[in-house]
Amino acid sequence: MPSPSPVEAPEHVLQLLSQLHKISLEQEAVISNTGKVMSSDILDGMEDKLPNGAPRDEFDKLMIDKFIALDEDKCQFVYQLINATGATNIVEAGTSFGVSTIYLALAVAKTKAATGKPGKIIATEKETRKAETARKYWKQCGEAVEKEIDLRVGDLLETLKQDLPEVDLLLLDIWSALALPTLKTVQPKLRYGAVVLTDNTISGAKGYADLLAYFRAPENGFHNLTLPYTNGFEMSVYLPRSKQI
Repeated sequence: MPSPSPVEAPEHVLQLLSQLHKISLEQEAVISNTGKVMSSDILDGMEDKLPNGAPRDEFDKLMIDKFIALDEDKCQFVYQLINATGATNIVEAGTSFGVSTIYLALAVAKTKAATGKPGKIIATEKETRKAETARKYWKQCGEAVEKEIDLRVGDLLETLKQDLPEVDLLLLDIWSALALPTLKTVQPKLRYGAVVLTDNTISGAKGYADLLAYFRAPENGFHNLTLPYTNGFEMSVYLPRSKQI
C-alpha cells in the first residue's frame, strides 16, 4: 500500500492540486501516444512537416494552453526534499500554470516557519497567459502560497541574470533545449550542496544529451543519481571542489 501524501495544506488546496494534475494528465494523453510530452520528440516530428524556422513557432502554439505539470509523485518528493534539506531559496525553470510551484511554496513556507530562515521561490514563465493563470491558481490557494513566489515573466535566460540569492534548489522542468543554458545561468549562485532536479531524463535522454554530459563531467562539480520515477528524475548535487567548506 502506498504512503499517503506527505503534503500538509488546507483541504481546498489539496483538492485544487488533484484537479490540476488530472487536467494535465488528460492533456498529455491527447498529445502523446506515450502519455508523456517530450519537447524534442514533438519538434523532431514537426521539422519533417513544416518549413525551416516554423517548428518552434508551431510548438509554442500547441503548448500555449497545456499544463504539462510535473507528475504528482515527483511533486511530493520535491516537497519532502525541501523539508529534509531546509531549502528556502528555490528557482523553478518552467512554471507553466504553476502546479508544481504550489508544492514548492507550501514546503518553503513550512521550512521558513520552522527555521526562521529567509527565502523565496523564483518562478519563471515565458508566456504571459500562462503566468496570469498561474497567479489565479495561487490566489485560490491563499496568501500563504502567494507570498512565497516571485514570478518572473519573459525569457528566463534574461530574467534569471539579476537579483538571484544563493540558491538551494533548482528545478528544471523545461523544454530540453533550454535546460543547459538555464543551468549555466543559475550555476554561479548555487550553494555548495545545492540540488538540481531535472524531469524526464530517461525518456527524454536524447533531448537532454548535452545537459547530462555536462552533469556527468567531473570538472563541473555535480554528483548525479537518476531516481526511479516514471520517465526518470535526475537528482544532481552540486559539490564543486572550489566551494568545499
